[in-house]
Amino acid sequence: MKHGRWLRSTVCLAALAMMGNARADAAAQKVLDCMRANVPISLQIKEVELKSIDRAGAERVLTGKVYASRIDGLVRVLLLISRPRDLDGAAYLLREGATGAKDDIFLFLPAIQRVRRITGASADGSLLGTDFSYNDMKQLQNAFGDAVATLDKPTMIEQRPVQVLNLAPLAGAPARYSRVRAYVDDKACVALKVEFLEGNAVRKELTAPVAGLQRSEGYWYLSDILMRDLKDKTSTRLKVVGVASGDKDLPSRLFDPTSFYRAH
Repeated sequence: MKHGRWLRSTVCLAALAMMGNARADAAAQKVLDCMRANVPISLQIKEVELKSIDRAGAERVLTGKVYASRIDGLVRVLLLISRPRDLDGAAYLLREGATGAKDDIFLFLPAIQRVRRITGASADGSLLGTDFSYNDMKQLQNAFGDAVATLDKPTMIEQRPVQVLNLAPLAGAPARYSRVRAYVDDKACVALKVEFLEGNAVRKELTAPVAGLQRSEGYWYLSDILMRDLKDKTSTRLKVVGVASGDKDLPSRLFDPTSFYRAH
């Protein structure tokens, strides 16, 4: 499957929303502040399922755990895969870089028993055969980076009012997509829909049913997310089970490039 990216765009996966620094006008800033207030310091997902369907209709399902944390304001995300059997023990680690610094992305595959650093164009590749790229996994944390944020007219999704947030890359910044449009629920402050645009056409679309909105320890998250590649006609549905969030830091070893894959 082919998978695109966009610089630190906006999607809300569970309560994983970890905010960076978007440049926003006053109206857009209110939406960003609301989303930021819904961000826990730490998060654990007891089980996450990624079901991918290719254009021929064939299915592949991955299951695992997720740990996320904000350390000195920077995003740290660990995905541990337990199924299928051939990927049992695979691990993905994201460490957001400070302002002006590149992110660090690491992948451990049990078949080769070593850690691989994901850099350059490789970060746009498929994450373990899903419709999410390595960069998309950061986007799922709502980690904004070099972007300009503005608001369009509000609208409704399933009879719920939403704010329409536009994110465009800064002039001269490398970007796979010309812009990203996120539909942010007024009450929960999470994105129920996100469109990734190439020019004026939507290339990828993320949607989440209102029924998938859940709350844990005062934080809103989405338990059911569908990412579709409209050009390649592929999709991946992400489902979340058993979220625990809080204001305590997780063990640093979970986000250490030398030990993250041992967290199983």
